[in-house]
Amino acid sequence: MENIISLRNAVVDYDGETVLKGINLDIADKQFVTLLGPSGCGKTTTLRIIGGFLQMKRGELYFDGKKINNLPAYKRNINTVFQKYALFPHLNVYENIAFGLRLKKMSESEIKENVTEMLRLVNLSGYERRSINSLSGGQQQRVGIARALVNRPRVLLLDEPLGALDLKLRKEMQIELKKIQKSLGITFIYVTHDQEEALTMSDTVVVMNHGEIQQIGTPEDIYNEPVNAFVADFIGESNIIDGVMRADYFVDIGGVVFECEDAGFGVDKLVDVVIRPEDIKVVAPCKEAIVGVVKDVIFKGVHFEILVETDNFLWKIHSTKSQPVGARIGMTLQPNDIHIMHKLKKE
Repeated sequence: MENIISLRNAVVDYDGETVLKGINLDIADKQFVTLLGPSGCGKTTTLRIIGGFLQMKRGELYFDGKKINNLPAYKRNINTVFQKYALFPHLNVYENIAFGLRLKKMSESEIKENVTEMLRLVNLSGYERRSINSLSGGQQQRVGIARALVNRPRVLLLDEPLGALDLKLRKEMQIELKKIQKSLGITFIYVTHDQEEALTMSDTVVVMNHGEIQQIGTPEDIYNEPVNAFVADFIGESNIIDGVMRADYFVDIGGVVFECEDAGFGVDKLVDVVIRPEDIKVVAPCKEAIVGVVKDVIFKGVHFEILVETDNFLWKIHSTKSQPVGARIGMTLQPNDIHIMHKLKKE
């Protein structure tokens, strides 16, 4: 698949502080790509570089193989949807969407055809004459998307556009955005700090932290095979515990040696062990299991969250079956439930 956007050695400084540390990123054409990470990780800065709103201190930006570092934003075949929508309150829905087409001196018949198609695409047919202030937040967001898409950009940038919506509407819009992206075949580059949002919508997730890319992969890869403890902890919930690699494919967790699928860490080396709460099997206490005491049980709707205390760690288990508080239980693991990583460097 051809890359439409490529960043090479991108460095950005703010007030003497480096916020992008020489990142390299390729974005394939017609993909839904999400930049994911905590506040201040550099994801919005990356988006602003691509959109032409920010200059790099060093680095190159390529669009369809052509360097566009100095190309102004209005000349890039890229549009942006902001969290605040930036709609014109004095114009109705139709005129908001038509605004960019009028700047292009398009004929009225062409404008009507394009605006009507966009309204249908974002499920706002019949809202043409409505004022912006009469719309809900979700409807305003749809107008913002339609206005950005009506100019037929090759790339659409979306900077946390669902952040102001309530949970139910946000989940509905996640599905709608993915549907729109697929139907138009446009590259979407989406910024969020919401892990579930990224996993739900994306073809590719780019996990960032402290101005660096930690991992790039499909949602399944990112969740099931995180490359380090930061990614594992940020994407979903994890138990991250100290372990010791006794040999290739064997790790000591809390005094119990388990078979795993990892090698090459050395002998008797300290490692981080990452285990998802849903991968832990509860058994009767035995020497083949990690044994602990149930400290708390929380009903989460689709599962119980069980907190289990051992000598050196508070484990989190997700299970459809509850356990009595105070009970002594065992926890066992299959080799593919255990993810071994080099020790996470402390900040």
